[in-house]
Amino acid sequence: MPGGVYWRPIDNRRAGLFELLVMNAQHIKAGPGRNTDVKAAEWMAELLRHGLLRGRFLPSKPPRQFRELTLHRTTLVQDRARVLNRWQAVLEAANSKRAAVVTDLRGVSARAMLEALIAGQRDGDTLAELARGRLRSTRNQLAEALQGYFTAHHSFLVPEDLSQIDSLADAIDRVRALIAQPLEAEQEAMALLATLPGGSQRPAEILLAAIGPDRRRCPTAKHLVSWAGMCPGHYESAGKQLSGKTRKGSRW
Repeated sequence: MPGGVYWRPIDNRRAGLFELLVMNAQHIKAGPGRNTDVKAAEWMAELLRHGLLRGRFLPSKPPRQFRELTLHRTTLVQDRARVLNRWQAVLEAANSKRAAVVTDLRGVSARAMLEALIAGQRDGDTLAELARGRLRSTRNQLAEALQGYFTAHHSFLVPEDLSQIDSLADAIDRVRALIAQPLEAEQEAMALLATLPGGSQRPAEILLAAIGPDRRRCPTAKHLVSWAGMCPGHYESAGKQLSGKTRKGSRW
């Protein structure tokens, strides 16, 4: 059957009764005149009868669940980034230029100033006194940046965004704790992946989740790069290279 998520309920119930093949839809696409579900099913049955179908690799459930956790965390991080951008847009609309002075808008000092603004404090000097640590040396700039037009309208919108940001941060922490558990036996692989340019803990976790614990299905680095859709194509005819474009791989 084709990909997507529709094969999963069948996989959950088959319990070894039959072999499940999940196909790449491009590999089983029929010609004109076979554009109905019934005709497509007949075409797939014909291909299967002649042994022309090769199913995708389906990892066992634990690696699959680990991959779903990393994808869920990525989605949560993207959601938080969108809310942060919206929150910053609200502050800009209120003429609050804290971002020009404060590096971390989610830090302790920035949060204290924001809560004071929401509570009704509008004096820039008073708000700037809430700065902590090295940020206190920029109190004059802070006082000027905080002289905006923060209204009751903004006092409603900003807490709404902050509530979502805090909720998403808690959700990310919970997922991160679950992801850490199956990685206890992968510390060596994690250390190697972290040495890649731009490598760090999170990209290493995503790579391990995508590849899975059984690396034998990709016997060489070339097999792995080809599976990821990151190597040039090879389309040659009459000794001439006609195309070398890279195929579309999974965005995850």
